[in-house]
Amino acid sequence: MLSQLKPPFRAEQIGSFLRPQALLDQRAKFARGEIDQAALTKAEDDAIRGVLALQEKVGLKFATDGEFRRRSYHSFFYRQLGELSIDTVGGEDAKGENPGHRAAQPVALIKSRVRWTHPINVPDYKFIAANTRLIPKITIPGPCALHFRGGDAAVLQSAYKDLDQFWDDTVEAFGAELKALAAAGCRYVQVDETAFAKFGDPDVQQWLKARGDDWSALIDKYIDVTNRMLANAPAGMRIGMHLCRGNRGGQWHSEGSYDEVADRLFNAMNIPFYFLEYDSQRAGSFTPLRLVPKHKVVVLGIVSTKTPVMENKAEMRQRVEDATRFLDLDNLAISSQCGFASVDTGNPISPEIQEQKLRLVVELANDIWGEA
Repeated sequence: MLSQLKPPFRAEQIGSFLRPQALLDQRAKFARGEIDQAALTKAEDDAIRGVLALQEKVGLKFATDGEFRRRSYHSFFYRQLGELSIDTVGGEDAKGENPGHRAAQPVALIKSRVRWTHPINVPDYKFIAANTRLIPKITIPGPCALHFRGGDAAVLQSAYKDLDQFWDDTVEAFGAELKALAAAGCRYVQVDETAFAKFGDPDVQQWLKARGDDWSALIDKYIDVTNRMLANAPAGMRIGMHLCRGNRGGQWHSEGSYDEVADRLFNAMNIPFYFLEYDSQRAGSFTPLRLVPKHKVVVLGIVSTKTPVMENKAEMRQRVEDATRFLDLDNLAISSQCGFASVDTGNPISPEIQEQKLRLVVELANDIWGEA
C-alpha cells in the first residue's frame, strides 16, 4: 500500500510543473479584472487535478500540486510571512528570460518582521490528498533563503535592529508551518535551500563579500538555523533538502561543485536526504558524495528541466553507476535537477517533453532498483 511507503522514492521530481495554457490565460484575465477569484480557483483546481493524474500515469508514488496556485513558490511563501520580497531584480519581480545563460542574483527586500499568522500550505496539502491516491509532497523555501538574497544589510535596514531576533522569528515561523502541515496529515516536505549549491561559485563568493558577508561563515550559520528548524519539526515528518543553482526560464544563477560545502552539508546538517542538481558540468563531479554518511540518501538530479533535449537512458544509467564509486547504490535515487516551472512562465520545454522526462526517471529507477 502506498500509504506505508517512506520518502524519498527511487524516482523523484522536485515539485513544479509547466502551467497549462488555459490556466495562464485565466490568470491573465484575473489580473485584468475580467474574472473573479472563484473563477480563477476553479481553473487552478482543474489544472491541479490534471497534473495529479499525470504523475500517477507516469508511475510516480507521490504527487505535488505542480505549484499551480503560485507565480513563484519563494515569493508566495514569504509574502505570507510579512512585507517580504525575496525575488526581485532592480526592485521588480524577477523574470525568466534568455535561456541557457546566467541570470542576475535575485535580491530580497525585508520591510517587516517575519511572522507566521496562518497555515500557508495546508490548503494545498488537503487538495492533493483529496484528489489522488498518491502520497502528497509539499515544497517550501528554506529558512535561510531570505537572508541569502538580502544579507545582514537587508535584515537591519528597517525591519530589525537585532539579527538574532530575525533568526528566532524565522525558526519560529517555519516551525509553526511544519506543525500545521503535520496536524493536517502531511508527512512529506521538501525544503528548497538553494544557497548551499551556490557557495562554490567564485562570483557568488565575491558578491557575498561585497555586501559584507563571509560566505564560509554563512554556511555554518545556515546549517545551525536549519538544524534549529528541524529540531522543532513534528515527529514522523520526512523532510528532505533540495539544492540547485537557479532555475528560472532555463536560466541559472551560479556554477561550481559541492566541494566547498560537502563535509558540513552532509555531516553537520541533520537532514536525512538531499536532492542534488547534477544535470550539467556546472555541478562538478560526484566526488563530494564520498562524504555522505551511510544513513543518508542522495537523490541525483541528472535529468534536466532546463532544456528540451531528451537524455539517453543508457547514459543516465552510467551516470548512476559513476556515482556508486562514492556512495552505495542503496543510498541513491534519481530525479529531474529542479522543477519544470520555478516561476509560472515555465522553462523552455513542451508538455510532451516534460512527460517524457518524467517517464525516463521512472523507467530508469525501475531498471536500476526494480522499483520507482
